[in-house]
Amino acid sequence: MINGNTELIAHIGFPTHAFKAPMIYNPWFEKAKINAIVVPMGCQAQDYPNFLSQVFKLSNIRGALITMPHKVVTIGLLDDVLPNAAISGACNAVRRLPNGRLQGDMFDGEGFVRGVLHKGLKLQSASALVVGSGGVGCAIAASLAAAGVAKLGLFDVNAESANGLKERLCQHYPALTVMTGSNDPAGYDLVVNATPLGMNAGEPMPVDVSRISPSCFVGEVVMKTEMTAFLTAASERGCRVQIGTDMLFEQIPAYLEFFGLPSTTSDELRALSKIQYA
Repeated sequence: MINGNTELIAHIGFPTHAFKAPMIYNPWFEKAKINAIVVPMGCQAQDYPNFLSQVFKLSNIRGALITMPHKVVTIGLLDDVLPNAAISGACNAVRRLPNGRLQGDMFDGEGFVRGVLHKGLKLQSASALVVGSGGVGCAIAASLAAAGVAKLGLFDVNAESANGLKERLCQHYPALTVMTGSNDPAGYDLVVNATPLGMNAGEPMPVDVSRISPSCFVGEVVMKTEMTAFLTAASERGCRVQIGTDMLFEQIPAYLEFFGLPSTTSDELRALSKIQYA
């Protein structure tokens, strides 16, 4: 039963946004008998800065999940920005600290990393290529650095984006070897496609699949199609793969931990989820 003691997690996005988070979190809260609820809140961009500060004046607010287009502007509204958010240049989770300060982090990359670790890939001292230096590519690169990869290749058709990401990574992880300018996947332990390329058969691929070693792990961020043409081609070479929706479910336990709530597994979240994927 929802009452004044129920802890709220605000899910803030555009009014037209498809709010999927409540359909994943709330069934878990109900099953675990946790007195919390995720509430979708639509907000126009011009109202968002003031709205975020007002939300955190609620006495029973536990935190906020931030969706596009508010992730980037959130960085400038925080008192404390954690490394993954600073490197990504965007934030998708905000909490209020005991001293009242607002602290934010980015979990898109954490979801991806937890997924590949869950599947048995060892990231410590490994090498990874991330193709695409947009929001999700930056987040994944940041989380891979935090997970201890030794070598990170970055590629984007906009070389300035990849070079900017390299600079931010090196500021936080000076021992990390970061290279830009090439999307050749040969020799990498992990290849990540953080672009829309390779979704359908006949479309250009993000990398030359024939150059991917069969021992390489290949990950995708596209969520509309589980086995994209790119993942299918990598799988046919013998590669282990991770579909885009795995990133979504794997990041939720990390969110729960960030908000100080009891956590669970991605498998249980999938079993309880009310979302239907094609």
